[in-house]
Amino acid sequence: MIDQLLGIKNAVDTARAAGLSALPPSDQERFLKGYERIVQAGYAQNPVAPAHGPKRRGRRKQSKARNLLDRFRDHSDGILAFMRNFSIPFTNNQSETDLRMMKLRQKISGTFRSFEALVNFCRIRGYVSTARKNGLNALDALQRVFLGNPFVPAVNTS
Repeated sequence: MIDQLLGIKNAVDTARAAGLSALPPSDQERFLKGYERIVQAGYAQNPVAPAHGPKRRGRRKQSKARNLLDRFRDHSDGILAFMRNFSIPFTNNQSETDLRMMKLRQKISGTFRSFEALVNFCRIRGYVSTARKNGLNALDALQRVFLGNPFVPAVNTS
């Protein structure tokens, strides 16, 4: 599956360089069929484990591999969205990076003393994150705020 997804990513990069905004439908169909073939092969290699011991209520516990296969099957539209719309990134690294500081703050101090402190923290983090995404240094962006000339990103109308 890793090779399949990286193959799709390479095709997307090539098509983007050629000025396209999505892979051609024939390529999308070919990649989708390969993706589905790999998921089916995964199910064949990871069958449902037989029940051991007394009969229990609720869903039977599955292996991690089987859970991953279920996610690949059920969320293929979201996983492969980057080949249909080039504005969708291949990874979610940026969103993970944006959340990392908030999670670290939660881990260290547990919570904020007031709702206002939480709102201020989120505003500052959002401003710094937006500035970085637009090529500005975080310290320069914060300095501009205190000098009365804050960074305001251009509006994307496309």
